[in-house]
Amino acid sequence: MSMETYAPRERGKKADKDKDKAKQARKRGFARRKVCRFCADKNVGIDYKDPQTLKYFITDRGKIIPRRISGNCAKHQRKVGVAIKRARMIALMPFTVTGK
Repeated sequence: MSMETYAPRERGKKADKDKDKAKQARKRGFARRKVCRFCADKNVGIDYKDPQTLKYFITDRGKIIPRRISGNCAKHQRKVGVAIKRARMIALMPFTVTGK
């Protein structure tokens, strides 16, 4: 094998990748841990007859927001889901939103 066809291995690629990852982490910033609003404030209750409280937990299309986005704990997310479903059954909240 001649020296002309042989390309030496490039050094430092791993270090460059590590620097890129660190740079991306700085751009995203620090994600603050979400706190369950029902655990934080014991006075706030989950009631299916109160659609004003429940509207924060559904999307504009009528879907229930998952707990990884809403920040609820598992216990309260289950209660919110049941309350939304009950409110839908007695027509306090929509199942879906129709087109405009």
